[in-house]
Amino acid sequence: MLLHLSTWAEVGEFLKRSRTIAVPIGSNEQHGPTGLLGTDWLCPEIIAHEAQRTADILIAPTFNIGMAQHHLGFPGTISLRPSTFIAAIGDWTRSLAVHGFERILFLNGHGGNVASIEAAFSEIYAEASFAKRRAGFALKLCNWWDLNGVGELAREQFPTGHGIHATPSEIAVTQWAFPDAIKSASYTPQIAASGPIREALDFRARYPDGRMGSDPGQATPEKGAALVKLAAQSLVRELDAFSREAVPG
Repeated sequence: MLLHLSTWAEVGEFLKRSRTIAVPIGSNEQHGPTGLLGTDWLCPEIIAHEAQRTADILIAPTFNIGMAQHHLGFPGTISLRPSTFIAAIGDWTRSLAVHGFERILFLNGHGGNVASIEAAFSEIYAEASFAKRRAGFALKLCNWWDLNGVGELAREQFPTGHGIHATPSEIAVTQWAFPDAIKSASYTPQIAASGPIREALDFRARYPDGRMGSDPGQATPEKGAALVKLAAQSLVRELDAFSREAVPG
């Protein structure tokens, strides 16, 4: 069930049988010569939407702009400041909690978001802690590549040249979902260099085509299909376990 394609009455009925919701979250940033700018928000959205086809789960609209300041040297990247990102996550969470959602899982597609998402969770929990009351809801961060079995499958598919940005696994997921948007390019070197991540001009100088340690040319829609299928199944189990998590009395 997709929140944005539902009515308020349908969401009210869903809340009678479940108080759990998943929020795909990512970033709109460059992904090398062949990676779509939306890769980091498309991957969690693709997986979450696939998961809800076969399970009674609710998926929120995708939070598609994240922490991408280091990619601003490449046209098309859109980034939030950490403070803006944290504040927005807080408002999304409070909006969902006010309706009665008690388990909110953020399915993340961008490594650069992790620190700020966790900081946002801490800010939200601190409101309850300083007021000496329970929050009334629990938050969970899950990166799609950390879903059960997904990392192992990616390593099997791409034993070399997977890297950490513009990876063949994420490119493969978008190729499966959007076959008409598949791009091609030659890479020099075949496997990109790796190194630190700082500000935008430093990043562009270190990684001139936008890749980090990766060879996205290995991606295929068939490999993406396998990753999406496994990730969607694992997400359903993750949400079920989260929903069943015991709450202290």
